[in-house]
Amino acid sequence: MLSFEAARAKVIEVVGAQPRIVPTEIADMAADPAQALGRVLAEDVVADRDYPPFHRSTRDGYALRAADVTTSGATLRLMGESRAGVAFTGSVGPGECVRILTGAPLPEGADAVVMQEYARVEGEFVMFERGAAAGQNFVVAGTEGRVGETVVARGSRMGYAELALASQVGRTKLRVNRRPRVAILSTGDEIVAVDAAPGPFQIRNSNSVSLAAQVTLAGGEPIALGNAADEVGAIRARIEEGLESDILILSGGVSVGTYDLVEGVLQELGAEFFFDSVAIRPGKPAVFARCREKPVFGLPGNPVSTMVTFELFVMPAIEMLSGAQPQPLPLFKARLAKPVQEKPPLAHFLPAHLRLGEGDPTVEIISWQGSGDIGAVARGNCFLVVHGERQNLESGEWVDVLPRRGMF
Repeated sequence: MLSFEAARAKVIEVVGAQPRIVPTEIADMAADPAQALGRVLAEDVVADRDYPPFHRSTRDGYALRAADVTTSGATLRLMGESRAGVAFTGSVGPGECVRILTGAPLPEGADAVVMQEYARVEGEFVMFERGAAAGQNFVVAGTEGRVGETVVARGSRMGYAELALASQVGRTKLRVNRRPRVAILSTGDEIVAVDAAPGPFQIRNSNSVSLAAQVTLAGGEPIALGNAADEVGAIRARIEEGLESDILILSGGVSVGTYDLVEGVLQELGAEFFFDSVAIRPGKPAVFARCREKPVFGLPGNPVSTMVTFELFVMPAIEMLSGAQPQPLPLFKARLAKPVQEKPPLAHFLPAHLRLGEGDPTVEIISWQGSGDIGAVARGNCFLVVHGERQNLESGEWVDVLPRRGMF
């Protein structure tokens, strides 16, 4: 049985070793910026000119020659104004200054901007209450990017800043990697569709919804296969369908019960297994295999187990099949609000609430009823990680926290 760190590393090793060509397509931001949001860039985006294309003021104030304002009390003649989009057309000579607004081009001849807080207008003149230094309060042309330089590199994930940068250099059509298609299949006689009225011993297929959401947040395209009953033929047919996608996720049917049939069907289809249990709770019976050159994940059917094991193991596979590098597990530190005791030797991922504000971040576990308690996850915003080697944690200790994706 692998630790969750070793199991995650195995997923990255296996998926990374698989030769692949990631298909690409064009995202048209002019038509819809959402087409490119979250996508992995398949080409470099380069600057079409220097940025900024002129010396750009970073303050409202006065553009001048620093040599004219070496001490407090200097007075200069006001010659005009430079504002964003409308530059001052002349040149700043000795003893002169120009009113300038944030984002406006620095006039020719000027080499400094004095903030308006330190200046007083007296008719046609401006008196300065402090000295100036050459280079202050403006950005030199070309310091943010030179024409022909790469401003967003191939393989970057396109967030809002990257989209803005591509738009700034005039690239509204971007070649991006196709989202990996991730088939999602639930199993179990007790499962009914989310829009169905369940019988007294049935449950709605909430895993299909949570997994589709997690796939989308990870940058994949969810392909809903619904649910297969606990019957070998039904499961085999749906798995065959799922293997037409880039990744197959199954939830349920991966433990050791009489009706846990998923592993047996995968074996019949020639799957190669890399692990079928991980030293975590919830999520111990998680399975990772490769079948017909496709990554296959068998996740436990209990909803919290499914959520946790997706984040730990499926997430890096989607990242890699998107053409990006797998990101480290986003653990960070917080102080524990109340003591926690768990049973060794498994690592525990406990629904919790992280509080950020003044002082150190703090985290407190949420009372929950086990891995079927979706409400506990919804009431929190993270998971507290209790590592297997140390299960008794004291109040005030620094502990590891795994944030729920999309919550911060």
